Amino acid sequence: MELTSRTLVYALIAVAVGALIATLWLWPRLSAQRPLPVLGRLGLLTVTQSAALSVLLLSVNNAYGFYTSWNDLLRPGAAAPLALTSARTPGAVPDGDKLVQPTDEGGLETVKDVLPAGKPEEVGRIDSVRLTGTESGLSDQVFVYLPPEYFNPRYGREHFPVLVALAGYPGPTLNLVDSLQLPQTAAELQRSGQMAPTVIVMARPTVVPPRDTECVDVPGGPKTETWFVKDVPAALRSAYRLGRGAESWGVFGYSTGGSCALRLAMRHPDAYHNAAGMHPDYTVPNDRWTDGDLFRGDADAARQSDLNWRLKNLPAPAASLLVVSTHAEDDYQATQKFLATAKQAAENHPEFLVDSLMLPDGGHSFETWRRELPATLEWLSDHLARPQDREPRP
Repeated sequence: MELTSRTLVYALIAVAVGALIATLWLWPRLSAQRPLPVLGRLGLLTVTQSAALSVLLLSVNNAYGFYTSWNDLLRPGAAAPLALTSARTPGAVPDGDKLVQPTDEGGLETVKDVLPAGKPEEVGRIDSVRLTGTESGLSDQVFVYLPPEYFNPRYGREHFPVLVALAGYPGPTLNLVDSLQLPQTAAELQRSGQMAPTVIVMARPTVVPPRDTECVDVPGGPKTETWFVKDVPAALRSAYRLGRGAESWGVFGYSTGGSCALRLAMRHPDAYHNAAGMHPDYTVPNDRWTDGDLFRGDADAARQSDLNWRLKNLPAPAASLLVVSTHAEDDYQATQKFLATAKQAAENHPEFLVDSLMLPDGGHSFETWRRELPATLEWLSDHLARPQDREPRP
C-alpha cells in the first residue's frame, strides 16, 4: 500500500480499534503481577498506542504532504531515473533522455471524477511522472494534464503552451487535483472555449520535504530555483511536445506556490514569461520551516529574493504578472504596496505588466482559491503565446 493511501489509514484505524477492544477484554486476565502477564499488558499498550500514533502521523502527512511515497520517506531524493518509451506521437506514454519516468506516486487513484470517462482524444489525460534534474540533482513526482487536442492527429506536430502550477507549503501535489480542482476546472474552461488547449504541470514547491526552500537556491543546500528554472522545463520538453520559448510558458500557484511563481518569473523571465500569484508573500520568511535564515547570512541573496526591493533597485523584468487576493486577506496591505511599486516600475518599462484581481471577501483557503481559479486561468491563457514550434515531418 502506498504511504498516502486511504486504505492504509483505514487499516491502521481497524488495528487500533481491535487493539483497544483486545486490551479491554484481556486486561483482567493479565492482572497478575507475574512476568508474563506484565509483558502481556505492556504489549497490548504498545500495539494500541503505536497504531493510534500511526493513524495520527499518516493523517497529518496526507493533509500536508511532507512525504508522498515510502521512497520519499525512507530515501528522500534517492529516486533513480529510468528510460521511457516515446511520447512524441499522439497517444504515446512519456519519453525523455532518462529525465522522465512514469510512476504510481502521488495518490491520483484516491481522487474520483478527476476527468470524465472517455478516451484521451476526447477528455484528455493526466500522467503521474517523476522528473529528474541534471543541473540541480533533485528529483520529484509531478502530474501532467494533457488536453484532448494533444492526442488529436490534426495536432500531431504541434507544440503546446504550458502552465506550471505550484501547490502551497507543505501541501502535496495532490492538493492541486482534489482540493483546488485544477485539472477539472481547466478542462471545463477549455471545452467552453474560455481557455486555449494547454498542458498543465502540477508540482509542489517542497522538493526536499519537509524543508521550505521558497523555490530559491539555498546556499550550501538544495538548488530549488535551478530545479524549477532549468530542470523542470528541460525534462518536460524531452518527453512532451511543449513550446520552447518563454512566452508560451507560465507559472502560477497559491500561497507559497504563488510566492514562488512571482519570484521565478521576475528573476527568470527567460524561463517563465507569465506568472500569477494567488495570495502570495513578497519576501522570503525566516521561520522554523525555512530552517531559520534560508540564505545563511547572505544579505545580497536575501535582497534579490525580495520582490519589492527588486522593483525599486533593478530594471523591471520583461514579464506579465497577475496578483490575486482579497480585501480580507492578512497580506492585503503588503499586496497593495507591491502593486503600487509595480505600477511605478512599469511606467518606464512597457515590457513589464502587472494586473490584479481582488475579491471583496475570502481568506487563505481552498474555498477562496477555487473561486479565483477560473479567472486566473483565463488571464494566463490570454497571455500565453501560441508556440511556433512544430515537430518535423516523419
